[in-house]
Amino acid sequence: MNLRPDGIREHAGIYLRGLAMGACDIVPGVSGGTIALITGIYERLVGAIGSIDPASVKHLARGDFGSLQKDLEKIDIPFLIVLLAGIGTAFLLMSRVILTLLDNYTVATYSFFLGLIIASAVAIFLEIRSHNVATLAFLAVGTGAGYLLGGLGNIDLGHSLPVLFLTGMAALCAMILPGVSGAYITLILNQYEFMLAALRGFLLPEILAYVAGGAAGLLLFTKALKYLLATYHGAMLALLTGLMLGSARMLWEKGAAAGDMLSGGWIFFLVGLAVVGAVEYGKRRYRAGTA
Repeated sequence: MNLRPDGIREHAGIYLRGLAMGACDIVPGVSGGTIALITGIYERLVGAIGSIDPASVKHLARGDFGSLQKDLEKIDIPFLIVLLAGIGTAFLLMSRVILTLLDNYTVATYSFFLGLIIASAVAIFLEIRSHNVATLAFLAVGTGAGYLLGGLGNIDLGHSLPVLFLTGMAALCAMILPGVSGAYITLILNQYEFMLAALRGFLLPEILAYVAGGAAGLLLFTKALKYLLATYHGAMLALLTGLMLGSARMLWEKGAAAGDMLSGGWIFFLVGLAVVGAVEYGKRRYRAGTA
């Protein structure tokens, strides 16, 4: 790791980007992947993750350290370590804040989350270059599936280590996609508040199960996700939009169980819309500047 002044400045910048990504990743509806894109490290992040070879585990198990060293040399390890340190710091700090908000300002918090999700879904749909019957069909399928998936918030899946592993697998894959919130995946799988409490209490078995699932998901599905988005761009975005719109049902139900969402939460709903609007504006400015 480069400890010269220019290297320290670079790593400090990466750490700050990690803080911003982590703060957004822990809020349902705002994607850390979008922050990575806006701050100019998205391609480096995807490249670093894509360079991780699952065969390295075999090389380690066999004691083939020569091949393992070659595998590690392909990965941008200092970048990933510093970035993950920033993300982890933000997770630990923000978990306490959001738990307090959920406990004491339930209607306002879920209204805010709802605004984030609706705005994020619209932003994703606007990324589709051409709208046709196929994209509308995928939007409808995604909305129906999301509505059913949103009902999982009312189902007690438990918080066993295998459930947390699978949740992490799904959530961390979502986190690297600009516009898709990994925290929201955790929320609709009914693990969000539990994982916030685990972070606040530093419950290592639960945290490690979630992170291990995320690492496995990244290794197994990152290349597949990139291929699907590149090959079936419009269909995938329409499906993602529908999933987010349909599963927003759960946010409404959770908020409504605590109070009147219409009279008590509309201001916070609008704030949620505005936050995503600001993030999208930054993303489009960044793209225009690099075009």
